Amino acid sequence: MSQDAMEKRVLDAVRQRREVVNEAVDDDLPMTEPDRLYEATRYIIKAGGKRLRPTISLLVGESLAEVEPLSADYRSFPALDGWEFDLLRAAMSVEVIQSFTLIHDDIMDEDDLRRGVPAVHIEYDEEAAILAGDTLYSKAFEMLSDTGARPEHEVEAVHRLASTCTRICEGQSLDVAYENRTDVSPEEYLEMVRLKTAVLFGASAAIPASLMGADQAVIEGVYQYGTDVGRAFQIQDDLLDLTTPSEQLGKQRGSDLVEGKETMVTLHARQQGVDVDNLVEADDPANVTEAAIEDAVGVLEAAGSIQFARERAQELAEQGRSDLTMLPDNEPRQLLDDLAEYLIARSY
Repeated sequence: MSQDAMEKRVLDAVRQRREVVNEAVDDDLPMTEPDRLYEATRYIIKAGGKRLRPTISLLVGESLAEVEPLSADYRSFPALDGWEFDLLRAAMSVEVIQSFTLIHDDIMDEDDLRRGVPAVHIEYDEEAAILAGDTLYSKAFEMLSDTGARPEHEVEAVHRLASTCTRICEGQSLDVAYENRTDVSPEEYLEMVRLKTAVLFGASAAIPASLMGADQAVIEGVYQYGTDVGRAFQIQDDLLDLTTPSEQLGKQRGSDLVEGKETMVTLHARQQGVDVDNLVEADDPANVTEAAIEDAVGVLEAAGSIQFARERAQELAEQGRSDLTMLPDNEPRQLLDDLAEYLIARSY
């Protein structure tokens, strides 16, 4: 299959499942009183998003149940022992946690935009945003504890999500701590990314397997798939920030570099003796030109840092794909395989 054909296949699969997830928002996250709280709670979810994590959840469920893609009723989904449960609600719980983390991240980072619209704390206020994030956090556990799966499987899934939230907080703490260090290694950065970003990809894959009563080897295999492709996803984001034109990115190219954020690229460059802190100089970050970013990228390329990050992302994606052998050999598994490849080949 050509690269273009693979990308179209993946994007179609994600789009179809995104539509399913979007339609579930009103049922699983209904409007109620107080109105302003629930408007803020639904605001970032309604603003859009790729829905990669719930897509992974649905694809893992489809593969384990060995059903045709999109053919089964996600609300009464077949477990491996004949039991039925609400797979869509489980997938929604992961997306709700993702939205909770975005709201709190934007407050901590003082970011004004998210998904092309004002961040929740800008559209409403900081107090409303904190409450909206907290509400999403608790709603996710309400959803996951009410899927109709066997109680012992539901408990395992809820424990997985709770542990994941702990890991995310640990990763965010490391991210903050690393802002004040110039000796962070690529290995330390990868561990931070695993905690802050990748574990939620892992939970997205493992939770449906737990709810379906899959063997532990399968659950841990798909979890490893998620954490590997989650780290590859973040490294690709690091690369896209440097290599994609501003118009295509929807934000300033090289913004991570301008703002002094450490990435896999800059950490490797530091190890090669590059003065990363002075690669781009400007009195006002808004005045940094495309030419200045292009010059900085040239230095990073010459140091081998762009290639280093690209190869690391490829290695992680390949590791993730190898973990899929735990799943039946069917079309949903192939889509998960293609998704791993797409995440490091995408241009946005």
